Amino acid sequence: MSSMAKIIVVLSRVLVGATFVFSGFVKAVDPLGFTYKIQDYLIELGLTSLFPLALPVAVLMVTAEFALGVFLLLGIYRKWTTRLILLFMIFFTPFTLWVAITNPVKDCGCFGDAFVISNWQTLYKNLLLLTGAVWLMLKWRHITPLFTKKAALPVAIATLLLGVLFALYNVYRLPVIDFRPYKVGANIPLQMYVDPEKADLYETIFIYSKDGVIKEFNEENYPWNDSTWTFVDMKTHLVRAGQKPKIEDFSVESLYFDDTTKSWQSGGDITDIILSDPSYTFLMIAYSLDEMHMRHLDRFREVARHAEEKGYSFYLLTASDPGAVGEWERKQKTGFQFVRADERTLKTMIRSNPGLMLLKEGTVMGKWDDSEVPSNDKIELILK
Repeated sequence: MSSMAKIIVVLSRVLVGATFVFSGFVKAVDPLGFTYKIQDYLIELGLTSLFPLALPVAVLMVTAEFALGVFLLLGIYRKWTTRLILLFMIFFTPFTLWVAITNPVKDCGCFGDAFVISNWQTLYKNLLLLTGAVWLMLKWRHITPLFTKKAALPVAIATLLLGVLFALYNVYRLPVIDFRPYKVGANIPLQMYVDPEKADLYETIFIYSKDGVIKEFNEENYPWNDSTWTFVDMKTHLVRAGQKPKIEDFSVESLYFDDTTKSWQSGGDITDIILSDPSYTFLMIAYSLDEMHMRHLDRFREVARHAEEKGYSFYLLTASDPGAVGEWERKQKTGFQFVRADERTLKTMIRSNPGLMLLKEGTVMGKWDDSEVPSNDKIELILK
């Protein structure tokens, strides 16, 4: 084989292997996030009955992707590794072509929240990887192994175990690395802001008619003081795409029990109240009360009592409708103050149902899954 062909083998091996390792790792950091992405695709395909399989498939895929990347970089099981990688790319390249054309989701989720690229960029990336995978399968004998055949088996087993255990740990605990805009130390109001000079620029078009003629005007020349023109319609169009805020959908509304109707009702927006509170605010986040894990509910009760004693705010933030809130509270009798937000927002805020988030003036001071909710003594140490 020529020197150029050998160089292409090495470059393909590094490019494909490193991409698989990185992609598998960042999704293994947050398997629930990848699960939600799979569910988004299932919704678009009308296959919501397969939701229960989303999490097992997510763990299996991230482990396989990570392991195949490691196997390729180490040069173990070269023949089958290159074949499986090629099969992987043969499946996902046409899939990302469909995603790029139809745009069913905003981003494919191939690098989780760590590195977001557009659907078309994902397709171009996969075409490059597919090319490298084809070359590696054809030239697998020229991939230099870094381990002997005897050592390959324990290395492969260790890699697979590491991938599975790491992914499962991040399922049952909060992700060890938080790539989302609600990570500890992030200020939510700042994540919601974009400099107007750098934001999307829209133009308003006014449509008027006169003597059977339809004409479009902009904000500078529309005939607002000419009664001979009759207003027909108004529309806006994007002139220049700008920056997007990292948080676009954080909105919280209050819930209250109406003594007249004897039911829970939606109240007004309290987003600014929560984000501007100069004291500490505890948010018990449970996107679904019906699906919420109940085994550690008493820990949240203790936090709520402690917050009340110290004059801190405590809310149970959920996406469940007021009727479900009423039914749940009737059974549990927690006395919590309930508020509502969008389910996707809550799933983004914390990968636990329920979980606890501590805010101060909109800054995330701490996050815990239900099994790690701190005791009152630990809370006071954190607040100091």
